[in-house]
Amino acid sequence: MATAITIDDLGRILREAAGIELGPDAADQPFADLGYDSLALLETGSRIEREYGVRLEDDTLTEAETPTALLDVVNRHLAAAGAA
Repeated sequence: MATAITIDDLGRILREAAGIELGPDAADQPFADLGYDSLALLETGSRIEREYGVRLEDDTLTEAETPTALLDVVNRHLAAAGAA
């Protein structure tokens, strides 16, 4: 099991989930400004869960306002799952 994902991994998953490319300067911009809605984020969470085997709560996904914030949440969950 992976213990961390990169911004490139997250960008790929976001592109697959919503069809929107994560630009090079987008990591700290709000998802809403980037064109991602709550459904896209929920689909992103589902893809992360399937691919990396971690459970993410819907609230966690919708409260992460930027790709960097979501990346931090996912990596914390992966680290905790790896330590268990």
